[in-house]
This record gives sequence, structure tokens and C-alpha cells, in this order.
Amino acid sequence: MGFEDYEHLRFEHRDHGVLLITIDRPEKYNAADEQMHTELARVWNDVSADPGTRVAVITGAGKAFSAGGDLAMVERMAGNYDAVSHMLTEMSDLVYNIINCEKPIVSAINGVAVGAGTVAALLADVAIAAEDAKIGDGHVKLGVAAGDHAAIIWPLLAGMAKARYHLLTGEMITGAEAERVGMVAKALPRDQVLDEALRVAEVLATGAQQAIRLTKRSLNNWLRQAGPTFDQSAAYEMLTFMGPDVLEGVAALREKRAPSFPSATPPA
Repeated sequence: MGFEDYEHLRFEHRDHGVLLITIDRPEKYNAADEQMHTELARVWNDVSADPGTRVAVITGAGKAFSAGGDLAMVERMAGNYDAVSHMLTEMSDLVYNIINCEKPIVSAINGVAVGAGTVAALLADVAIAAEDAKIGDGHVKLGVAAGDHAAIIWPLLAGMAKARYHLLTGEMITGAEAERVGMVAKALPRDQVLDEALRVAEVLATGAQQAIRLTKRSLNNWLRQAGPTFDQSAAYEMLTFMGPDVLEGVAALREKRAPSFPSATPPA
């Protein structure tokens, strides 16, 4: 699959082997439908194999990095065993393909990053966020267990106390706070984020390539050790897609109201 075959990702080859990847569905705040989710999972293999790419930078078109999963996709998945089984495989590919990508990845978190978008935002080797960006994993607010990337990376970056707080409550964190607790490398005014990400990418692209790539490989062993924790969390997320709470979570989001989850409703 060449870079020209993608529908929701836009590519720009820049000097020194820097590849700028833009999540390009701005009319939906770059929310991921099935096609985009597939592309986000597969692109890292293409980046790794591309001889013309030394470093990848990923950002979002418009005001958002990525607003998570498209609600219509969530509705199609709810209670659908085949769709859930496919997503379990694909979400694992997304996480492990980023971890195993040979080339360094820099994320320019230019706005809200939720759900699948947060996978690429926080698993990137260097994450640079807008100070006012909102970063979060809102799975519990949707009625499903926190899966995607959360259990593998949040405790390592932010510590267990912060990870528990944000993943159990679904409360989002700003880019400025994310920098303070160590979840991102830098937080800057929004209009400086992409330029700084590209600057860092150029430093990496003009450095000693084998040394940088092998350093990345070594550091990512911390994530590989947490692989079983991620695998379990992904399975739990997909299990909860088969229950009733997710339907209420989607309805509440569409109707802009607080959810009334069946699992939290007292028996009559």
C-alpha cells in the first residue's frame, strides 16, 4: 500500500527525509471512521519500510488532532461480534505498529486528541502539544472499558495515580498539564506546535540514523513489557462493546446530555 492510496491521511515529503502526515477529515474534527482507523493502523508499516522516510510527523487538519471514534462507527460496532473482533485485531495492530516502527515518530498535537487519535499522539516517540489542547481517553464516558493505548502508556508517562484518575473518570487533560506531569515532551502556544515538531524531526532526520533508531527500539521495550496489560485492556474494551451501556453512551453524546447507564441504574 503506497502513500498515494490513503483516503484520510495526507502526506508531504519534506527535506532530509521528514514525512509530514496530516489526519485529514477536518469536517468531522478528524474523528476516525472504519477507513481512517485502518489507515492509522497500517501507515506505520509503510513509514518503516519507506527508504525515503527517516522521521514521520503526524498532526491534524484544522482545529483538532483527532476527536476519537466517529459515533456512527461506534453504533455500527455495538453488539456486532464480527465488527468487534475485527477492531480488536486492528487496534492491536495500531499500537504495536507504532511501537515497532523503525523510524522515529513526532506528534504535533494541535488540538483535541481523544480515543484512537490519542494512540498516535501519545505513543509517538516525541509528543509536542498545544498548551490549550485537550487530551483524553473518554471510553468510560461512552460505556466501554479504557482500551486503545491507555493502559500501556498512561501509567508509564503520568504515573499510576494520574492514570487511574483520568482513565476511571474520563476527565481530559490540557496540553500544559500534560507537559507538567510528563505525558508530552513540550507544550507550546498552538501556532508554534507544528513548527517545533518539524524542527525536532529535522534534528532526528539529520542525526546518526542507526543510533537513533536503535535507541528508540531499546526504549520501546518498556512498552513491550506492558504488552499483556494492553492486550487485556483491548479485550475488555471490545467485551463492553457487546453490552448495553455503550448504546446509552452514544445516545447521551448525540443528545448532549448526561448518560444514564443501565449498569448504574438501581433495580426496580
